Amino acid sequence: MFKTLQNALKMKELRGRLIFTFLMLLVIRFGSQLPVPGVDPDYFADFFNGSNGDAFNLFNAMTGGSFENFSILALSISPYITSSIIIQLLTIAIPKLEELQQDGQEGRKKIAEITRYVTVGLALIQSTAMSIGFGRSGMFEHYTWYNVVVCVITLTAGSAFLMWVGERITEKGVGNGISVVLLYNIISRLPDDAITIYETFMSGRSIAVQILIAVFVIAILLAILGFTVLLNAAERRIPVQYAQKVQGRRSVGGRSTYIPVKVNTANVMPVIFASSLMSMPQIIGSFFGYQIDVTTISGKIMAMLSSNYWFRPSLPFYSIGVVVYVALLIVFAYFYTSISFNPLEIADNMKKSGGFIPGVRPGKPTSDFLNNMLNHLIIIGAVGLTIIALLPIILSGIFNITRLSFMGTSLIIIVNVVLETAKSIESKMVAREYESIF
Repeated sequence: MFKTLQNALKMKELRGRLIFTFLMLLVIRFGSQLPVPGVDPDYFADFFNGSNGDAFNLFNAMTGGSFENFSILALSISPYITSSIIIQLLTIAIPKLEELQQDGQEGRKKIAEITRYVTVGLALIQSTAMSIGFGRSGMFEHYTWYNVVVCVITLTAGSAFLMWVGERITEKGVGNGISVVLLYNIISRLPDDAITIYETFMSGRSIAVQILIAVFVIAILLAILGFTVLLNAAERRIPVQYAQKVQGRRSVGGRSTYIPVKVNTANVMPVIFASSLMSMPQIIGSFFGYQIDVTTISGKIMAMLSSNYWFRPSLPFYSIGVVVYVALLIVFAYFYTSISFNPLEIADNMKKSGGFIPGVRPGKPTSDFLNNMLNHLIIIGAVGLTIIALLPIILSGIFNITRLSFMGTSLIIIVNVVLETAKSIESKMVAREYESIF
């Protein structure tokens, strides 16, 4: 990655793209510090110090702390991400959207336009719910309809602005604009995480002990990072042979290739879906002013759904929620893979083009082979995701760290975006060198 960045800086065009991306990220950082008018600045500080803060920790990390500050960019790009997921799911259910997706560049432009409209609609709904829900519990200095309307307009405009910035980074920057914005938001929280780790493990100890603890923490982070990179890059290559055909006096085909299938086919989506579903009762309760109260039955159920209460030595009962979390993660891994990888369609396309998997008959046997192989990969990928997602939660539960945003989900996102951005920069470098030759 660093070598790629160093080589990119030597090219004038790529250097300009990198500078443009950097300036856009500075604009985002500036906007993250501008508070929404009329909001009590101490409200969310007290809110995150309360027991319900866990429900919003992932969301706060994805917004780069903008939600905790409740700035004009508090919604960040979460409405766009949700919109993209919804449109992706609807392309399977609605034939018209499926046709647009397969209609080349023009079709993708129309889908992108639809995604923008859905993003604004979701941002409007989300900002209204937050303004009314949190407003009733004391978020505004003066809870009036005027402050609610200003808050809704400000948050919706901020989310739309970030979507525009992401598209500009894709067009004029390093590419993968929305992902780069998300990566920047997560990385901006790392200094706060470092302070949390220092205060929890190292503060008040001798220099020698602090160094030993720092080495131990870095070793754990590097191990998790290495495992995440391995899981993200691991793939199963399925060999494909194309039959040789005679066209006129020439022989075509007869080549060998492979179908790369990632071990973690669903990427980070199962973790996000599972975490969001587990947090939903807490989020709804927070809008109406409810807190987790372990003295009531409903409070105990909410505590089991909160990762803040998992793996605590003094409260082992609430770790039952981990079983539900892992089950949801595996279910969503199967679900998301089923909508993004269609063995029957791949088998049909291979049969039409004269391709086959050595030792497997074309048609349904090929589809069954791909389906069985995919089921094994999904289990392996889901187990890997579970390890990455739970290990930081286990450490947080044992050592009682409740404000650590650099969790497994964030780490998976960071690794994926960094690798994809590096590939994007490398492809632009290759294209630039190719153009210079001709």
